[in-house]
Amino acid sequence: MNSPAISKVFQQLFAHQTCSRRICTSSVPRSITAHHRKYHKKTSEETYVDEDGSVESNWQQRTAFFPPDKAKDYERYPMIDANALRNRKERPRRVKMLMRDFIEDCLYNPNYGYFPQQAVIFDPGEPFDFNSLPDTAAFDKVLGERYTEFEDALDEHSPSDTRQLWHTPTELFRPHYGEAIAQYLVTNYKTMHHPFHDLVIYELGAGNGTLMMNILDFIRDCYPDIYHRTKFKIIEISPALVTLQTAQLGANAESRGHKDRVEIINRSIFSWDTYIASPCFFLSLEVFDNFAHDSIRYDPFTEQPLQGSVLIDKNGDFYEFYSKDIDPVASRYLRVRHEAASHPFNHPVRGARWKRIIKARLPFAANLTVPEYIPTRLMQFFDILQRYFPLHHLVASDFNALPDAVQGINAPVVQTRYQRRTVPVTTPLVQQGYFDILFPTDFPVMEDIYQAITGRLTRVSSQEDFLRRWSDVEATQCKNGASPMLTWYKNASVMTTV
Repeated sequence: MNSPAISKVFQQLFAHQTCSRRICTSSVPRSITAHHRKYHKKTSEETYVDEDGSVESNWQQRTAFFPPDKAKDYERYPMIDANALRNRKERPRRVKMLMRDFIEDCLYNPNYGYFPQQAVIFDPGEPFDFNSLPDTAAFDKVLGERYTEFEDALDEHSPSDTRQLWHTPTELFRPHYGEAIAQYLVTNYKTMHHPFHDLVIYELGAGNGTLMMNILDFIRDCYPDIYHRTKFKIIEISPALVTLQTAQLGANAESRGHKDRVEIINRSIFSWDTYIASPCFFLSLEVFDNFAHDSIRYDPFTEQPLQGSVLIDKNGDFYEFYSKDIDPVASRYLRVRHEAASHPFNHPVRGARWKRIIKARLPFAANLTVPEYIPTRLMQFFDILQRYFPLHHLVASDFNALPDAVQGINAPVVQTRYQRRTVPVTTPLVQQGYFDILFPTDFPVMEDIYQAITGRLTRVSSQEDFLRRWSDVEATQCKNGASPMLTWYKNASVMTTV
């Protein structure tokens, strides 16, 4: 990522306002659809007679840009998934894969994925003294200064124009954010499981290990009798972050007495195969947003769903295709959502059908809807909880909405950093490993799906309300009474098992 060649590429990309459309390919990767079938007769109404004699519409997506026809490549290239690429050191070419596998490969491939190879978590150093700051604007200023100091220190050892630096509420508001989680855990543990079971905590994607340290410190200092029955287990897919978390243990946890209470498990949660019979708490903080999604478009006339795939050609350029053949995972998600949803949700074919038909018949109109991104990986995570952690209590927080998203419903923000600036782009078809791809979570729908899969009841609240109830708000207040911990992350929610 720090090579002169990569820096030169980014300089060329970001020298133009239209860089977001030039990231992947000179032919501009736009959404298109293709058909697996051969046609031999075109009618005057732009319908096609298939080889079996049936008549159907030409459903190739009309777009502002017309890339070369890739239908033959789509027929010829093998369909692969993200697991098949885990041992590859080179980004694939001449293949096709479902959108969720493309996103999974972009973010988590061990050799070139965003999180294993590029992501750096911001460490602000000493905790902020919120009570000494006049207001939240002063906090923003101090935070900016610490960001600069942190990155300057990194550049002294390894200069980079393309460092992918990001922060979490755990780091910004430590130890108070972690202590709020700890207070919630202890209170519910004492109510439901003490003294018959130990307090067992799993954390998925633990970053630098800061939340673990803050939780264990708080329990040891405030609830020593509970601390001696506490076990903390991290499930981490990234070897680089496992190294950071292990360093935390070596530098701090042993002196604080935590080392014997912590286990770091370097594996993907989706390969989990160990049955956990005892009650446990499962922390998933800002993890849902980076779970891979499938892309679905709909025929505006028939409302039939079509599933998106990504074709990578011999030049490494990306093309998006849509097929009427929905794979079992996406099909199951659509079916479970249909059966479980307790209230209306946003959807490409929601609303009056006649309006969609009129719009679709306008000149140059696309003949598929905008994409809907469905959280199939999140559904599979709920399956893991139900199958292997039947007595779990989930504590999940994430974004319920995101600005600057690409086009579509439940669409992601796709962004990178260049010369310390965040640069959003307008497509998820991006060079694997160089971009963060994060999705909002529709918590009302996810609550219904979680309950349908696990049989557990839940509560959803805003992150602000959760922190008001469980944290020491006064410790995070500025002199004017405002708390950055409450005012930041207004677009975040918390879902807990009850």
